[in-house]
Amino acid sequence: MPYHIWIIEDDPDINRLLSRLLCNAGYETKQAFSGTEAKLLLEKETPDLILLDLMLPGLSGEQLLTEIRDDLHLSVPVLILSAKSSLNDKITLLKTGADDYITKPFEPEEVLARIQASLRRVGKDAVSSAMLSHKNIKLYPEARKVTVSGKELILTAHEYDILYLLMRSPEKVYSRENLYELVWNGGYYGENNTVNVHVSNLRKKLKEADDTEEYIQTVYGIGFKLT
Repeated sequence: MPYHIWIIEDDPDINRLLSRLLCNAGYETKQAFSGTEAKLLLEKETPDLILLDLMLPGLSGEQLLTEIRDDLHLSVPVLILSAKSSLNDKITLLKTGADDYITKPFEPEEVLARIQASLRRVGKDAVSSAMLSHKNIKLYPEARKVTVSGKELILTAHEYDILYLLMRSPEKVYSRENLYELVWNGGYYGENNTVNVHVSNLRKKLKEADDTEEYIQTVYGIGFKLT
């Protein structure tokens, strides 16, 4: 199962950027935009890791971190995201219970590396290395390799990314907007044809490799899912 990472960040652009980054890396995400909202969610469910901004409406990031450790008694790894860069700020938060501290602006690769390191420290492996399978398909994320009935499938980068997303959450219906934003990493401007063409090409390649199964279902008016 994919690891669940919660993004607690009030800036919608940064929140969406982080969500796309983590989804593309194979994680499940949940987004909160205030400390108060995040606390209510944490009272009902615990993620595998939290990315926490400090400057939040409602409860501040510092207050929420204290609540997580002292009131909710959760041991979930918490990575701080903040524009505050002083050594004293970092030391105070690490003493309060943060596991790591990432200074804004950040590089996406650094965020992923820090997440993987934190998950390893609590005895979990990075989700991106796990082989995925569905019917006769096997997908190997580390090698970006796909086989169907034991034969390697040659896919373009976008075809692979679409299949990876579908296989990572086989019960989820992805809208065309979702797929465009996650695969092309950009805003969606009604790019239905772009998504449709790539899904059609992917379907054709899967059919050529294995004509005994249907793999991708069109959900009318919504998008696509595995079948």
